[in-house]
Amino acid sequence: MSVAAVGLAVVEWIGHWPGARWLQQSGTAYLLVNAAHILGMGLLLGAILPLDTRLVLGRSQAALSVLAPVAIRTAAVGLALALLTGAWLFSVNPADYLENRAFRWKLLLLALALVNVAVQHRQWRSLGLPDVARALPVRVRVLAGTSALLWVSTLVAGRWIGFI
Repeated sequence: MSVAAVGLAVVEWIGHWPGARWLQQSGTAYLLVNAAHILGMGLLLGAILPLDTRLVLGRSQAALSVLAPVAIRTAAVGLALALLTGAWLFSVNPADYLENRAFRWKLLLLALALVNVAVQHRQWRSLGLPDVARALPVRVRVLAGTSALLWVSTLVAGRWIGFI
């Protein structure tokens, strides 16, 4: 069996698993999963953008020790919810999504955003908690700006899916 045939079989299986069939047959179920996806994105962006903004601007470093842990945990919950529900929504029509240029852009941007998160966390751990008296390193500020740009771009690409 060729790789392409295996890929098509996997895509077909995804579109026929019971969770996908439930969403395909129930407008209410689809509505609720879609709403949960939007909630996940709201939690993620609502937590990360204020944190990234503070980091980029280098303002209120004293507040970072309070804001950062809460924002990071909230964003993680939002990300988990968005990924879970996004995968579930994808299962409704996987072949069409895979052919959608905006969907492929969203996946690329999401992957880049997740790599940036890993780099940010590695940087943060190596620096420890910020010293209120000293400015944040430029690399921390650049990574925060990149984070904000990537997450907003991922959101825009996700909204673009419905227009292609």
